[in-house]
Amino acid sequence: MTPDAWVLPMTEPLALSLGQQFELERMSRAIDETGDLTALRGIAKQLLQAWQSQKAATQWVMRQQLGAQSPLAQNLAGQWSEDS
Repeated sequence: MTPDAWVLPMTEPLALSLGQQFELERMSRAIDETGDLTALRGIAKQLLQAWQSQKAATQWVMRQQLGAQSPLAQNLAGQWSEDS
């Protein structure tokens, strides 16, 4: 098996679900409507926490999927998680 066989091609771009689009719009409006710097900092921190939590969840899923696969595939997943 070649290393290319371990990498799943992304044939279509990631698309947000309707619920995700709604949440994105809701948060965007909250940011636009907020003039208070302290409130904006709070929103930014919430978004940062959500982003990092999503990254951790994605890395966990990748490790689970790679479970018993080759060390090369696991190394590639580790490199991806370090770069993001």
